[in-house]
Amino acid sequence: MTSDPGDDDRSQDLMRFLDASPTPYHAVQEVVRRLRNAGFSELDEREEWKLSPGDLRYVVRGGATIVALSLGEAPPSRTGFRLAAAHTDSPNLRVKPRSDARASGHRQMAVEIYGSPLLHTWLDRDLSLAGRVSLIDGSTHLVRFDRPICRISSLAIHLSPTLATDGLRLNPQQHMLATWSLGEEDGTGVESLVAGELTARGVASASRDAVVAFDLMTYDVRGAAAVGANGELVASARLDNLASCHAAVRALLARTSPTEMTRGIVLYDHEEVGSQSAAGAGSLFLRGVLSRVANALPGAGADASERAFARSLLVSADMAHAIHPNHADKHDPQNAPKLGGGPVVKVNAGQSYATDAPGAAVFERACRELGFSAQRFSARNDMRCGSTIGPIAAARLGMRTVDVGNPMLSMHSCREVAATSDVPKMIQALTAVLQTRDVPGAAV
Repeated sequence: MTSDPGDDDRSQDLMRFLDASPTPYHAVQEVVRRLRNAGFSELDEREEWKLSPGDLRYVVRGGATIVALSLGEAPPSRTGFRLAAAHTDSPNLRVKPRSDARASGHRQMAVEIYGSPLLHTWLDRDLSLAGRVSLIDGSTHLVRFDRPICRISSLAIHLSPTLATDGLRLNPQQHMLATWSLGEEDGTGVESLVAGELTARGVASASRDAVVAFDLMTYDVRGAAAVGANGELVASARLDNLASCHAAVRALLARTSPTEMTRGIVLYDHEEVGSQSAAGAGSLFLRGVLSRVANALPGAGADASERAFARSLLVSADMAHAIHPNHADKHDPQNAPKLGGGPVVKVNAGQSYATDAPGAAVFERACRELGFSAQRFSARNDMRCGSTIGPIAAARLGMRTVDVGNPMLSMHSCREVAATSDVPKMIQALTAVLQTRDVPGAAV
C-alpha cells in the first residue's frame, strides 16, 4: 500500500479530535459539531420520527452516547444496517460529590476511580478539570478549565525504602487525593471553581449556590503529540477509545450521499465500567433507535426491524494490545500485533470478543482491497482476556458483530501511544466496511 498524501492530515485530525475531547461529553459535542457541518440534524427520542431515504440524522442520550445514521435508499428490512461502534469513555479520576479534603496544610480534592486506570501514571501530572455542571435552574453546561488545577504528588524515593524491591503500591482511597490549593478554607471549593469558570464563559445564572450537581473528571493538560524521530507515534490521553470514535466518524462522513444500505455509527458511554447503564451498550438504546428507523421508512413491511438485524453487520472498534518490546512474553507468539502493522481483528473463543469467521472475512476482505491485511490478536491461554462492547451489542441485537481495533501500548495509562501510520488504515477499513453491500447475515 502506497502512502496517501492525506494520511498525515488524518493523524493530525485525530490529535485535534483528542484535544477537543477531555471527557465523553466533550467528545460527543465534537462529534455533533462535525455531523452538523456535514448536514446531519438531530432527532429527539421523545418525539415522533418522520424519516425519508437519504436523511442524515443523529440521536444523543445522556450527553455522552450518540447514534448517527445516513439513511439508505432501500429499507433496512431489505438491506440491513452497516454500523461501526466504539466508546467515548476512558479510565480516569472523577471528582466526588463532596470533594473538599484537608491534610497537612494542603487543600485536596477527593476523587473516585473510574474504570481501571494505571494509577501510577496519574502521579506528578498537571491535571485540569472538565465535565458537565447542573444548576438549580435546571440547566446543564459543559465546562473545561484548560489550565492546570490540581496535582497528585508521588512520594520521594528517600521516603520509600522498599520501592525498589516491592514496587509502587497505591491505595486508591489514601494516595490519590489531588492537591489544588494550600492553606485553610477561604470560601472557595469545587462549586466556586466551576461557578467562576461558567460565569467567565457567559453563564449569568452560575454561582456557588446555584451549582447543585456535577459530573467532573480530571485530565492531563498536555495535548496529543506526534512522537519519534519521524513522528511515527501519536501519544495522547484517551486513545482508548477516542481513536476508534474518530475513525468511525471519519468513515461515516467519507460519503454522505445516499447508498442502498443505511450506514451509521454508535459511540457509547460507560464501556469502561461494564456498559450497564441507560446509555451504555447494555441498554436498549441502539436497538430502539434502529427499530424506529427500520419501521418508519417506506417499504418496511412486517417484522421490519428483526429482518433488518438479521441482514446487518456491526464492527465493534476498540483499541488492541500491541506487542510490547520489553514484555513480549505477555503475548501469544502467533497472535501478537505490532504498532504500524495496521488494524487488528480480535478473537476470543470465550466470547470476550464477538468475532466469528464470516464477520472476520468481511473485514479482512475490505483490508485486502485497500492493499494490506489485518493483524490478529488472541490472548495467551494463561492470561485474562479483556472485552468490548461487541459481545454486549451482539447479544442485544442478534446482529453479526466483528471486534477490531488499532494496536497500541500503555493502554489505560494517563498517556497512551499508537502508530501514526495505523490511523488512516483504520479509517479506510471502516469506510469500506460501511459501504459493503453484501454481508453474511446473522443466521449464516
